[in-house]
Amino acid sequence: MLKECGAPLWAEYDLAMLDLDGVVYVGAHAVPGAPEHLDRARRAGMQLAYVTNNASRPPSVVAEHLRELDIPAADEDVVTSAQAAARLVSERVPEGSAVFVIGGTGLFEALTELDLKPVQAFDEDPVAVVSGYHPDLLWKTVIDGSILVRRGLPWVASNMDMTVPTPEGLGPGNGVLVTAVATYAGREPAVAGKPMTPLFEETRLRVGGERPLVVGDRLDTDIAGATATGLDSLLVMTGVTGVQELADAEPELRPTYISADLSGLGREHPVPHQVDGGYELGGWRATVDEGALTIGGTGSLDDWWRAVAVTAWHHYDSTGTAVDVSGVPEPGSVGPEPAHEADRHAREDGDRQ
Repeated sequence: MLKECGAPLWAEYDLAMLDLDGVVYVGAHAVPGAPEHLDRARRAGMQLAYVTNNASRPPSVVAEHLRELDIPAADEDVVTSAQAAARLVSERVPEGSAVFVIGGTGLFEALTELDLKPVQAFDEDPVAVVSGYHPDLLWKTVIDGSILVRRGLPWVASNMDMTVPTPEGLGPGNGVLVTAVATYAGREPAVAGKPMTPLFEETRLRVGGERPLVVGDRLDTDIAGATATGLDSLLVMTGVTGVQELADAEPELRPTYISADLSGLGREHPVPHQVDGGYELGGWRATVDEGALTIGGTGSLDDWWRAVAVTAWHHYDSTGTAVDVSGVPEPGSVGPEPAHEADRHAREDGDRQ
């Protein structure tokens, strides 16, 4: 249910398609260790693409933020759902066409790059509509764009994210607005962002890579999108996914690999093996008794997550019901890895620098 890899992932895959929030940074701050892990991956020869469903900011703005966090990123390394959405529009209308934008700067720049004319007025004669999140979007723009959608113009949405992070907490995302427009217009858009395939295809077109690996923290966008596109994936546990979400994951939401953080790019990935009704890996043993999962032992945090995931998924697939993980301790409370494991990982990281 997880894939074994006997070499560092950066030796097996030549491109990492990295989600941003929860993987590379959380809000205004880098995820601890992320700059160092990404720098090692880059120096090992892995191409890094920063792939985001956020359509509001142009790639140059995102790249500048990454560089401020000491994360290696050129403008062209950032690929947004706005760019993927513009590509879908360009496939539906002639070059130079006016396109009505229910959104902001990111979509304007992406459309212009593909020789399309972004507009927000009826008298500009738009022949298509594209929509994406922007915090300063005017309601009149939403109304006018919705009328055009209802008239039957080709319509592309950058993403269907139902929430967006704000300093005050999660707010309604682009998916909420798209759903409202769709309800009014009686139509559904073509969608560019994760978990749909266009954003992954746009990334390969722009950045290259023969053996891509999707890296994310969300099962329903990053991992589901990788599965739908036929790509392998690495789930890092620095974002929104926790024990409950991982245990409940259906097959299409399950990653190829799991690691606690981005250090997993530079490590081998063993898989748990079944022993006496349970699963063991690296000093951990996980079992299910009367529908409840328990885990004990010592070892690395990476192996802890792998043992929990495989045991939970085996129970789900065998019984058709999700395992009870209410008694599983929070990962941060499992204690440090044994000294020999820490020493081994330090040696591995040092060898790869």
